[in-house]
Amino acid sequence: MFGLKKDTANKSPIWTGAQTRLLGGKSSRRVRPDGMDLGILCVTAFLLCLGVLMVYSATISFSDSPKYHTAPYHFLIRQIINIVIGLIAGFAVYRTPMRVWMRIAPYLAGVAIFLLIIVLIPGIGRSVNGARRWIALGPMNFQVTEFVKFAVLIAAAAFTVKRQEYMHSVTKGLAPMFIIIAVISGLIGVQPDLGATAVIIAIAMGVLFLGGLDGKIFTAVLILAIAIGFSMIYLSPWRLERMISYWDVWGNAYGKGYQLSHSLIAFGRGEWFGVGLGASIEKLHYLPESHTDFIMAVIGEELGFVGVVVVVVAFYFFVRRAFAIGRQSIKLDRVFPGLVAEGVGIWIGFQAIINLGVATGMFPTKGLTLPFVSYGGSSLIATIAAVALLLRVDRENRILMRGGRV
Repeated sequence: MFGLKKDTANKSPIWTGAQTRLLGGKSSRRVRPDGMDLGILCVTAFLLCLGVLMVYSATISFSDSPKYHTAPYHFLIRQIINIVIGLIAGFAVYRTPMRVWMRIAPYLAGVAIFLLIIVLIPGIGRSVNGARRWIALGPMNFQVTEFVKFAVLIAAAAFTVKRQEYMHSVTKGLAPMFIIIAVISGLIGVQPDLGATAVIIAIAMGVLFLGGLDGKIFTAVLILAIAIGFSMIYLSPWRLERMISYWDVWGNAYGKGYQLSHSLIAFGRGEWFGVGLGASIEKLHYLPESHTDFIMAVIGEELGFVGVVVVVVAFYFFVRRAFAIGRQSIKLDRVFPGLVAEGVGIWIGFQAIINLGVATGMFPTKGLTLPFVSYGGSSLIATIAAVALLLRVDRENRILMRGGRV
């Protein structure tokens, strides 16, 4: 059904609880997994540590900036605090069984839509640079779209499993989920945040496609989404101006193309091995948002082409392991956890590609962070929670393969 082979050669035997008891074993409910996926843990830890290092390097000069005027260690301390909060949230996600996530999927989608509505209400939603995307929660701002990504991932996987027999039908298979995604995309478009909309659509459509959505229906929806995206650009003067500057960066180097032109200069200065950690010039108030959306440019300048390749390989390995965990889960007849694991891979991989593409001029400038690396609160917490969800799927796979039940 999902393009997986029935051959189970070279796999560990799967013992049922009855077989365990017949062999004199204890109750299968007490079986513990044999460790965790070290590959995912190591790659995530590497990217988080690199992020802390590069955020500190990119923000060390902000103390004398009229825009920020903060202490030299301000962003470093906040980044570490955000990681700690993310780890706490991740632990809670990891301890929650996948059957619970499937049961609460409709409620998560409802909460996501509710938050997208209230963030647009003046006095509740906080506006920054004309975009109303945040809700103030004491000392930190909560970006609603990061929670929406998590909720859409769970909802799309649960919907696919429950509507499995209708995946070749437009009305019964695609239409209900399409309406939900259309409502969510419309609310995000009001903020506006076209980048987050693209990631959310990619997560939903990717999960539906992997879950058996008819190829013709998928192609038609993809073409429709691209057409709507270009229409939104054409009908919005500031988006159209940004697109024109993207086509001719150096012709608008002091206008709309200023940010991208300095990002390209940073990559050019880095050459093969970089100018050295902390020696970037572009981060000295030349490159805007050097610690968030364009942190890859700082990596390229200080660590060079080799450093960029290492980061790209790390993300490739993460996505590959996520899909491997998902395939293993589906082989164990656990479709929902498998789709969730693969959805995490789509989320992290797609967002990393967009961020790198924007920094190198492959895509028009969009405000998307580099997962695990860029400075941020909500995005960092959401991606760590996604990793915890992935590790939970792996944990349950290991328990089942040792004869336990989840």
